[in-house]
Amino acid sequence: MLSNHISVIIPVYNGEKTIKETVESVLNQTFTNFELIIINANSTDATLSIISQIEDERIKIFSYPQANVAVNRNRGIKHATGDYITFLDADDLWTTDKLAAQYTALQENPQAAVAYSWTNCIDENGKFLRKTSHVNWNGDVYSKFLLDDFIGNGSNVMIRRDALIDVGAFDEKLTNAQDTDLWLKLSAITDFICVPKVQILYRIQQNSMSSNVLGLEKSNLEIIQRAFAREKAKQYQHLKPKAIGNLYKYLCYKALKLPPGTQQTKVTVRFLLTAIATDISLLYKPIIIKAILKLIAIVILPHNWAKLLFIKFPRLSNTSTFLGYEKTI
Repeated sequence: MLSNHISVIIPVYNGEKTIKETVESVLNQTFTNFELIIINANSTDATLSIISQIEDERIKIFSYPQANVAVNRNRGIKHATGDYITFLDADDLWTTDKLAAQYTALQENPQAAVAYSWTNCIDENGKFLRKTSHVNWNGDVYSKFLLDDFIGNGSNVMIRRDALIDVGAFDEKLTNAQDTDLWLKLSAITDFICVPKVQILYRIQQNSMSSNVLGLEKSNLEIIQRAFAREKAKQYQHLKPKAIGNLYKYLCYKALKLPPGTQQTKVTVRFLLTAIATDISLLYKPIIIKAILKLIAIVILPHNWAKLLFIKFPRLSNTSTFLGYEKTI
C-alpha cells in the first residue's frame, strides 16, 4: 500500500451496539488509501472483541485507560501517519464518498486546511431525524463560527495535519464542545472549504454528553470568551452579545428536549430568561409559549403522563424552533 494520505481516527468506549457499522462505513469508502486508527478507551463490553474480528490491514487498534473524547482523539493523532486527519465518533456514519470528496476539495483549494460536509441527524436505530445547518461558507469563516458552530459535530471535518498540529489539536481540559473550540482555533489561521452535500450521519443518543446542559453552558461560555479575546476577533466585538444569545437559545432547546424526569426546571427557566434578555424579540415568538407550556406540563404532571402528552402532541414537545432564531451574519 502507498503511504497513507489520510488517517481516520475513531475513539470508542463501550460502543458494541454501533462500532461495527461505523467501522464498515469507513472501510466502504471509495477512497481507499487511508489508515483507520481505533482508540479503545478501556471498553468493558464486547467492543474490543468486535473490532478485533474485522480483518483489514488498514485497521490499527490501540487500547488506553478511559478518558474524555478530546484525550482519545489526541491519542489517535499521535499514532497518525497521514497528511490529512479526520475523526469519526463510534456511533456516527459516513456516506461512501466522504473521504474522496473532502480530499478532492482540499487538493483543489491549497489555501484551505479544513474541508467540511453537511450532516443529517439519525436516531438510535439509524432513522432520519432532521437536517443540521446546511450552509455553504468558504474562505475566512471565523466570524461565522463566533455566532454558530455550523459544522455541528466531531465526525465531519478533514484537516491538513500541519494545521492541526499548529493549533495544538483538542483542548483536553474542556469537558464539552471541544470540537467548537478546535474549529475556532483553526478558522483563526486558515480557510475552510465546504463540500455541499450530506456525508455525515450524526446519531442522537439520549444519554449523550451533549445532554449535560450545565457542562455545555460552562464550556461554551469559556470558548466564547477565548474566541473574542483573539486578535482575529478585534473587529467582531459587536457580535459577542449575539454569540451569547445564540448559546442560550441552543441551551433552551437542549434543556427542553430532555425526557420528563431528567429536566432541571430551575436551570431551564434561567436559560429561557437569559435567552430573552439577550434577544427581547423572543417574547413575541410562539416558541416561548410552547416552551412555557412544556415546562408546566413537566412540572405538574407525573413523568409518564408528560411523556404520553408529548407523544400525542409532538409539535408541543419539539422546541427546535429555538435554533431557527439564532443570529448569523
